[in-house]
Formats: sequence, structure tokens, C-alpha cells
Amino acid sequence: MLAASAVVAWASTDFLWRQALPGYNYQFPRDHFEHEDFRTEWWYYTGNVVDEGGKRFGFELVFFRQGVPPGAENRSAWSLKDAYLAHAALTDATGNRFFSEERLNRAGPGIAGASFAQRRVWNANWSVQWGQGEVQVLDALTPKFRFHLELVPEKPPVIQGENGVSQKAEGKGMASHYVSFPRLRVGGTIDSHKVSGTAWMDHEWFSNTLAPDQLGWDWFSMQLDNGTELMLYRFRLAGGGVDPHSSGTFIGKDGKARHLASKDFTLTPSDTAMHGKYPVEWRVRVPSLGVDLLCRAVVKDQELKPKGGSVGYWEGAVDYSGSHKGVGYLEMTGYVGGSPLR
Repeated sequence: MLAASAVVAWASTDFLWRQALPGYNYQFPRDHFEHEDFRTEWWYYTGNVVDEGGKRFGFELVFFRQGVPPGAENRSAWSLKDAYLAHAALTDATGNRFFSEERLNRAGPGIAGASFAQRRVWNANWSVQWGQGEVQVLDALTPKFRFHLELVPEKPPVIQGENGVSQKAEGKGMASHYVSFPRLRVGGTIDSHKVSGTAWMDHEWFSNTLAPDQLGWDWFSMQLDNGTELMLYRFRLAGGGVDPHSSGTFIGKDGKARHLASKDFTLTPSDTAMHGKYPVEWRVRVPSLGVDLLCRAVVKDQELKPKGGSVGYWEGAVDYSGSHKGVGYLEMTGYVGGSPLR
């Protein structure tokens, strides 16, 4: 997944971060955790669940790590090496309500971090703890909502892109290393509701930002009722077109992934179904797969509005209908408040 408002512009002309380059040798479970030689990293969880009475929720829990170029030696536990931002959100689809919270911390003496040794990513009392067999336990407590969810992979992780990288723009290093769990079985509680359903997890790490002519992106996850999944994204250009580095992935019932180039699909926003500047209804077509879908937000207002001047973005639960049926998440950035990752 791509993410917005997570990056603080830390200027550096002296320090060189590692670049996301083809041929990367993925090693699991190690690569599910921190990569501090890359500038930016995130762990993204989104899902659709229902309680025992049929009440539906969407949930999001995201952890961002932003590396800070090293300066003068500072051995204090409070020295700023990495900044950690986290977003948690809850969509009450039945009640047509949306809630979101954020927090920003430095690592400090264990306040926030990502650790392979601990098999954990956390920001204060929000966390994901990895257990046996890649089970991932999510916890978030906010003044507005809380959840405790156990996520069990139903398919193996998928490496997105080609030759180990998801290329985002023309040029060396204009890419990310990108791994997804496309279908996780969910059980647990949201507030007092016992829930079950499915989730999607994305993990990306990279060092370069968007190209100058890329205004933002539209990202779709799709968990279809026939047991397959799709991830598609497009970069919008300043001239009104779509960047040819837009791409996606189809995951079959057997878990095998197939890369999709920008020419393989179309994502067409509705100019009538809107929430402010955000189109909340889309037509999704992948002709080679026989996919022709209507993507519709379950709640129109699912915009995250971070504090402190960060760029806002829309991210929320959606339904798919048409040639197939399913659920997923939609993320839209760069529509309001300037471009992300600048």
C-alpha cells in the first residue's frame, strides 16, 4: 500500500539512504520487520468485519517509520533517530460513522519502534505482535474506540511488482520493496462487539519520494467472493494523465501472484458520487481477467485529517459489485492540501 501524510521532510545532503533496487533478496520472517537503512517504511492493516448480529465495521491500523539522517553523536535514549507516526481508524458502516486517531513519537526508551527481535511493531499502546505461523495480533486503544484482533494468513505473503521492486516512477531507486498478506482471517473484538471477517496487510520500505509530476495516487485492495484478490493503483500526473508506472497484482485461489501493468486495467472515478473533492465511486476493469466492477464506499466520509499540518487523505472500507462481489479498501491521496511524500 501507498500512504499519505506519513513523511516529514528531513533535509540531508550528506547522508545516503539505501535504495530500493531490483534483485532484492527477501528473507522472511526478517523482512516483516524494520529496515533502518531505508528512509521510509510502513506497515498497513485494513479490514472488513461483522459482529454476531450483522453489524459491519471497517478498521485501519498503520505504523510509519521515518528515518532521520544521523547528526552529531548523541547516546541519549531520547535522541531522534527515527520518527514513528501511527493512524488508527474505525468505520461504523451500519451507523454511517467514521472515527480516526493519530500519534507521533520518537523511539525514546521503548515508546515506539519496530523490532525483529521482539517480533513487534508499536507506538505507545497501539501494536501488532507477531506469533507462531505469522499470526498477527493488533491492539489499539483510543478515546473513541478500541480493538483487539487476531489475524491469521489464509495465503502466503505476496511480493509486489517485478524483480523484487514495485517501481513507482522512472529512474534508479524510484521504487519500493513491497510485501502483502492479501487475505487474513480476522477474529476478535471491536469495542464490545465480537467480530470476524477478512483483512489485508501491506509492508513497504524505500528511500525516494514521488516524481515531481506525480500529484497523488488511488489504491485499491479487493478480496473477491471467488477466493481471489486484486491490488491496483494509479499515479495521477500534473498534466491530467496517468503515470505508466501504475500497476497491480492479481492473486489466484492458489495464492500465486500475477503482475499487472498499467495497460492491463482501468480505474475510472465517478464525477457525480463525491465526498468533497474525493470520488467515492469507481469503475474497475481488468479485461484479461473478466473483471468489471463497481467500487462504492460504504460510508462517504472516511477522510483522515491529521493534525499539525500533515496532508490529509481518504481511506476507507468499500464494496465491489458487478462481474464479481467482494470487499476491500480504497485510498486516495493528493486531492486536498497538496501532494504527499514531498
